[in-house]
Amino acid sequence: MSVKLVLALAVVLGAAAPSTAQLAAPATNAAAPAPRFDNTGVGDTSIFAPLDLPPGNLFRAGSGAPGPMYWQNRADYDIKAALDTATKTLTGSLRMRYTNNSPDTLRFIWMQMEQNAFKDKSLNSFIYPQESRFGARGFEGGDVVDRFEQVLAGRAARRVNVTRRDNGTVMKVDLAEPLAPGKAATFDIAWHFLIPEHGADRMGRDGPLYELAQWYPRVNVYDDLRGWNTEPYLGQGEFYLEYGDYTVEITVPAGYIVASTGALTNPRDVLTPTSIARLAQAARSATPVNIITLDEIRSGKARPVANGTLTWKFAAKNVRDVAWAASPEYIWDASSWHGILAQAFYRPTAVDPWKDAADMTRMSIDEYSTRWFQYPWPQMSAVEGPISGMEYPMLVMEAKSDDKYDLYNVVTHEIGHNWFPMIVGSNERMHMWQDEGFNTFINTFSEARRYPEKGDQMTRALGERSSVEGAMKVNVDVPVDVNPDRIDSRLLGLAAYVKPSVGLQLLRQEILGPAAFDDAFRTYIQRWAYKHPSPADFYRTMEDVGGRRLDWFWREWFKENPHFDQAIDSVGSSRTGDVQTVTVEYGNRARGVLPLHARFSFSDGSTENFDYPAEVWSRNTVRYRRSYTFRGKTVTRIEIDPDKRVPDVDRTNNVWGSAPSGPRP
Repeated sequence: MSVKLVLALAVVLGAAAPSTAQLAAPATNAAAPAPRFDNTGVGDTSIFAPLDLPPGNLFRAGSGAPGPMYWQNRADYDIKAALDTATKTLTGSLRMRYTNNSPDTLRFIWMQMEQNAFKDKSLNSFIYPQESRFGARGFEGGDVVDRFEQVLAGRAARRVNVTRRDNGTVMKVDLAEPLAPGKAATFDIAWHFLIPEHGADRMGRDGPLYELAQWYPRVNVYDDLRGWNTEPYLGQGEFYLEYGDYTVEITVPAGYIVASTGALTNPRDVLTPTSIARLAQAARSATPVNIITLDEIRSGKARPVANGTLTWKFAAKNVRDVAWAASPEYIWDASSWHGILAQAFYRPTAVDPWKDAADMTRMSIDEYSTRWFQYPWPQMSAVEGPISGMEYPMLVMEAKSDDKYDLYNVVTHEIGHNWFPMIVGSNERMHMWQDEGFNTFINTFSEARRYPEKGDQMTRALGERSSVEGAMKVNVDVPVDVNPDRIDSRLLGLAAYVKPSVGLQLLRQEILGPAAFDDAFRTYIQRWAYKHPSPADFYRTMEDVGGRRLDWFWREWFKENPHFDQAIDSVGSSRTGDVQTVTVEYGNRARGVLPLHARFSFSDGSTENFDYPAEVWSRNTVRYRRSYTFRGKTVTRIEIDPDKRVPDVDRTNNVWGSAPSGPRP
């Protein structure tokens, strides 16, 4: 640092600037005093301190985009399964081709064996009460592996039994030979399991109806952040999966109708000519077409044969999972949006309001595709059954419902999950808010579009904001970015769904503005479609495209759990002639900071609004002073956030003065 710069800094700081002579004076013979250091300082603990995020690297750029050497592994599956309705058992075999795109040589892999949550003395049984939503409810099941072989390439391909070690809902598999970067390993697996009636509210059965999910051995994710992701499946935390292509063959009794992830590839084998013709009509229709009617189910004309079994075949490309449902009672409706089939499968007991479910499915696809990102797959199926709401690629499960508003709320929520996390493949088992919260946010637009009589998007956002504010007032809110299995089940909806949705609403309406937010949010989806983003990738993308540093917001809304309480601490007023000068000292009485909205009311009945960004609190997080001058007017009332645009746990301190009785004549 130059002498001139030292002098300039000294002047700026108000210090007595030493002369050049003083700087050049020779040292005396006296011993120099020992240096003294100020040891009272602490690290920056302000809400505005830089957030401690991992630095950008070749895999994940500092901008929040995938880096130039980003990688993720891939898993392709060919699956065959048979449903035995007499024993309520599923028996299956599969071939999995696992491609190692990482820079690491792998000597073992981990597999997800999620039916083991229903084994005696499973971790799930110790954490969740038996009769709870995620409890096993006294059911004893689990995956039984009949064969697990690695297929070794060479002149004569051979199968080798691999060494396995069960570890609850995950299983370690030692490879018969190391898997080098860029290479693939192939496995042949056979297994069976007893199907639970209540599968932790994610799959199960109801009489002759079956909903199958978490039903085949799946490889865990190996990523650049944590290596193997081996978090157990307990029920409350959901899934983290690799992408790949699937073929699926499902053998069921001939009277059954099957809905599945993927496109049906053998309709002539399992459908009547009438149903095939109606499907072709539905593919060109914006209004629902009855593919299989109630009368056809009752008369037996719904199925091409009455006895034996039929095998339904489906194919899906670039998806992270497959689920399916089957029932001999399914009514089947379909329409289309831009060539994408929008389907609904439901039993006669659910006709009203499920007769509208195909159209609900179509509108949901339209809304999310038009506003955020084009739906990439050939169909979407909403299936009715015992599961109260669960999502998988191209297939979503909903319960019967007696109310059209309630049904659409669930249908559009589960379909929205095909954007988060089916397209944007975040780690639900660690960061549930990155799929549930984001999806809850986009749902407000969809629900307002279909049923505006229940409130526009902003009205729905206000309702969510009021819920979060109410939880803060009684101190039952919890931080958002917590592993979901660690959250009290009673608070899961608040922490993982509503609170992050409110955060996105605030970011859109109060901080970035709709244009900047929508640009950044769409960019996040585009950057991370079919990839595995971390929370840091989301934060950085929103800043990179939105054009604003938001460390304070990520900290307060996702990482920590502060409350919000803006206040008017004092008001001073003076008058010179017809000019009134008003000085307001705004207070921030909690750790959290948000934009400040103030409305001034005047004796003539008029009002004026003043809006300030959250950064006005950055130098003093508890006090912000502002002076105003008004000519020919007298201020009678000042109110903070009169429209309830931001959360505030105590609104009694938001007002100074009293409202005028009305405008003067």
